[in-house]
Amino acid sequence: MTTTQVSAGIHSPSAVLEPRAVGRIKESFFVPSYQRGYRWTPIEVKQLLDDIWANRGNTYYLQPIVVKVRDEEHELIDGQQRLTTLFLIMKYLHDEGLKSVGPGFSLRYETREQSARFLENIDPELADFNVDFFHMYGAYKTITSWFPADPHERQFAADEIYRALHTDVHIIWYEVDDDVDSTVLFRRLNVGKIHLTDAELIKALLLARVRGNPDTRSRAYEIAAQWDQIERELRQTELWAFITGSDAQSRTHISALLDALANTPPGLDAPIFHTFTELHEHFRDNPLNAWQEVADLHGLILGWYQDHELFHRIGYLVAEGRASIRSLLDDAQELRRSEFSAHLDVKITQHLNLSESDLRDLSYASAATPRALLLMNVETIRQQAHSGTRYSFHHHAVGDWSLEHIHAQNAEALNRQEQWRDWLQMHANLLSILPQQETATDRKDLISRTHDALALDPLTEVRFRALEREYTAALSRSQSDGDENDAIGNLALLNSGNNSALSNSVFAVKRAKIIELDQRGSYIPICTRNVFLKYYSPPEEIQPHFWSATDREHYVNAMVEILRPYLKGESE
Repeated sequence: MTTTQVSAGIHSPSAVLEPRAVGRIKESFFVPSYQRGYRWTPIEVKQLLDDIWANRGNTYYLQPIVVKVRDEEHELIDGQQRLTTLFLIMKYLHDEGLKSVGPGFSLRYETREQSARFLENIDPELADFNVDFFHMYGAYKTITSWFPADPHERQFAADEIYRALHTDVHIIWYEVDDDVDSTVLFRRLNVGKIHLTDAELIKALLLARVRGNPDTRSRAYEIAAQWDQIERELRQTELWAFITGSDAQSRTHISALLDALANTPPGLDAPIFHTFTELHEHFRDNPLNAWQEVADLHGLILGWYQDHELFHRIGYLVAEGRASIRSLLDDAQELRRSEFSAHLDVKITQHLNLSESDLRDLSYASAATPRALLLMNVETIRQQAHSGTRYSFHHHAVGDWSLEHIHAQNAEALNRQEQWRDWLQMHANLLSILPQQETATDRKDLISRTHDALALDPLTEVRFRALEREYTAALSRSQSDGDENDAIGNLALLNSGNNSALSNSVFAVKRAKIIELDQRGSYIPICTRNVFLKYYSPPEEIQPHFWSATDREHYVNAMVEILRPYLKGESE
């Protein structure tokens, strides 16, 4: 269900959207015939009670209640299940003498009058009369069993729940205009049970307030068109990854701007409808000013995105989780572009937190190694401003990136037959095409013995390890100890996926695969590609099929030069 689908027909001039405590609901509702009856199971009922209890003392929002005024009653377009359960909770408190008053609102059914009577008087003997009675009685039993048996504890729980319903638990009251087609709106709100989002509620409130004011009514179409344009632009994969550091799509991408303005915590830390409640008064009282703030923020982000220097600095910090749109907005206030750029440099330096010697000492186990390699890739492209190339934060977000040994000196991590077979086949294929002078072994004999081993079922680990040692020796230019193997000079970022055999292969095998992937258009980080193309080694020293100690030294030296603007002093 798209934003446009939800919006169609409900942005009426007199629409009302406002937070309301459950205890303030006093209306009389009728459930129209186009809706099915009450169907919540004990699972949903218990979850609601648990959530109310867990959020005592904090504002807790349920999904919106969508209504339309019909004479003295309110047609309940969406929210029947929640309202019915809340009615039963408050009815239980009254029935058991735990509270002197019952629900403040009433419910009736357009075509099921018996259900309304049963709801007012829960009779166990009639529970199996029809499906409505069955579910209502099941919910009431669940509520009864949820409260403690001990009378003192039950009274305490009742007091807490009653207080929470009047002070903590809120719904968003969404009252649409009379000309809205209730049946169509109900169907749109309930297809796939997709709930309204903060952004959709804010859009409805914004357009309702603009259309409801004769002085601003003419701006409504313009604002709606601007909203949709911003939404489309934010759906560009590179722009979205740039501002979020993620490829995860959301129903409304403009929500990223609204969340930033509302200072909404990221991800699962955000309370439900936090953005709407934080921005509600501003959009209600000053809709044009509020909308201009959204448009200005979007323009600011587009400016950052189109600026080669800022794009790479901001993109790196966002990708590393060291900045958000909200924090960057705060940082950018009252700073000129040059000052803001310098501020970003400071943040990157603080995040990297490495001196030159620290950088040279990084290893596979160092927490700073991934961020240093990522920054090297980003900086390599940023420093090539004339080329027009930009680092792809989208590919970075979607990739299964890991630290990989440029040249793996053993395949100890492989422990399954299919991994052994893949590894042997890749290395035999490579050895068969290398010039004889490149290897210090009888390659025909080794390849022949490899084929013999691959024909065995099962292939034993003893046989695999023996062949592995021969291949590693044949395809390694020099022996290095384990520390050098794990040093930063032998590490790069690779999208390895699940190909563990490739991850544990020697340089030449990986080089052939990288070239193949590059030719097929796969995204290879620029520094990873450079490593396997021997970009950092002087032409006179290039040995295309081996990764030597000299190659590692040149690679690390290049890394130091590229990252030098962000390295701290040795004494810091």
